[in-house]
Amino acid sequence: MIRTHKIEGIVLKRQNIGEADRILTVLSKESGKIQVKAPGVRRMPSRRSPHIEPLNHSMFSLYTSSRAFLPLVTEVQTLDSFSHIKTNLSSIGVAYYICELVNGLCPDGQENIDIFFNLKLTLSNLGNIETKLLVKNFERNLLEGLGFWTEAKLLETEEPYGVMERLLERKLKTTRIIPLFA
Repeated sequence: MIRTHKIEGIVLKRQNIGEADRILTVLSKESGKIQVKAPGVRRMPSRRSPHIEPLNHSMFSLYTSSRAFLPLVTEVQTLDSFSHIKTNLSSIGVAYYICELVNGLCPDGQENIDIFFNLKLTLSNLGNIETKLLVKNFERNLLEGLGFWTEAKLLETEEPYGVMERLLERKLKTTRIIPLFA
């Protein structure tokens, strides 16, 4: 069994664990949505911490152990930080909405390269193309890519948030904060 490998991924979410660690949810090109543990990244001298921020597109070196529940991040390098998004509050709100959809709808460990490239392209174009059209295309492509054909067609006639919330079976958290940024 190979213990170390590299993946390319976009950080969707992070969660603090213990004093210095983080659990990252990453949409990877190779493995779909996965969770990885980044030990020690909350300590001051950590060189990895700027590379694992949400919305970063990074290359991760992972170590898999039979004793560890999650793969460990040993090295990470940012490929694209999408800095144009992080300087605009409206774009940040939309980007977090998109990440919430991907995190909620994509199953763990199921490779879907089309969803990865759809997310990467959408984040790259956020701020360059009219936002409502960009988000609508992303939602449709996400639902179609995951096999929700009828729900993708409902986006034409129904409020997108309602369709997404029915699929997730919960309220979207980001829909409450997006109006604050507009």
